[in-house]
This record gives sequence, structure tokens and C-alpha cells, in this order.
Amino acid sequence: MCRSIKTLRPPMAEHVTDEDVRAAALQYVRKISGFRAPAAHNAEAFDRAVEEVAAATAALLDSLVVRGRTG
Repeated sequence: MCRSIKTLRPPMAEHVTDEDVRAAALQYVRKISGFRAPAAHNAEAFDRAVEEVAAATAALLDSLVVRGRTG
């Protein structure tokens, strides 16, 4: 596993990119599947899971309200 999943919400991370979200999703899917890189017969399911987790993560970050923050 290449790196730990980091917190992506403000104030821990002010400028979160799509790449940051996808990297976190990839780490999550790798961790729960136990595969660093899936075999060819699992690649489609693995890649779909990464995209779905990334989309859910982006939606979550977009909807969070962090109290005490202005701007």
C-alpha cells in the first residue's frame, strides 16, 4: 500500500483535488479488497468500486458544513 488515507475536509485540507479524492478511494478499495492490483478477472469490479467510492467521497465533501468557518 502506497500511502495512508488522509483527511480531505477543511480545515485539515483546504485545496482538495479530484486526484486527492481518487487516491483516497483507491487506497480504501485496496485496503478492503486486500489487492494492491487486482487480477484481470477482477479489474472491472475493482475499477468500478474506486470510481463509486470517489464519487461518494466527492458528494460527501461537497455536502459537509464545517461549523465556525467563514467564507
